[in-house]
Amino acid sequence: MKVLLINGSPREDGCTATALKEMIEIFQAEGVETVLFNLGTRDVRGCVACHICKKIERCVYNDVVNELAKDLDECDGLVIGSPVYYASPNGSLLALLDRLFVSTGRGKTMKVGAAVVSARRAGTTASLDVLNKYFSISGMPIVSGQYWNMVHGNTPAEVARDKEGLQNLRTVARNMVFLMRSIALGKEAFGLPLKEPRVATNFIR
Repeated sequence: MKVLLINGSPREDGCTATALKEMIEIFQAEGVETVLFNLGTRDVRGCVACHICKKIERCVYNDVVNELAKDLDECDGLVIGSPVYYASPNGSLLALLDRLFVSTGRGKTMKVGAAVVSARRAGTTASLDVLNKYFSISGMPIVSGQYWNMVHGNTPAEVARDKEGLQNLRTVARNMVFLMRSIALGKEAFGLPLKEPRVATNFIR
């Protein structure tokens, strides 16, 4: 089992990292391999909807997105962590995710996904909604815990005092391990669900 964790914060050791480290400890205790990617201050451009990735099976802009694609392909679970900026995830992270998810096609079915957000005060549930949509459009089961996947604090030290938030993330990590293992057994016994050829429509008649 392998989990890819994406820290979408420009601060590699900030509040979001504190939250993800809580989950990493559980994954490692359960014998699950972890790969942590820190977005940091990388300059990531947004998707331009050129659709070239459909032909060459990678993003036309050969940067960190294509580097991450290999880790995404090999992982059983994906954790996306982000700080809250203006009641939404970090814009650089969203640019990365847009390109990563569209350029890697439909091969994410039954990989397990969990979103984690960090905020001083508000905007957490709105940010979770944004991040969870990447999973739900990709056939990825979304992992829940005992509360919404968020921590509060303006500094890593303050996040460390959010006992309820950190406990929930430990629960999410354990649930994620259980779900990944259960899906692996299901794939072995039954295979993946049947996929029909995609039907794409619009609202113009």
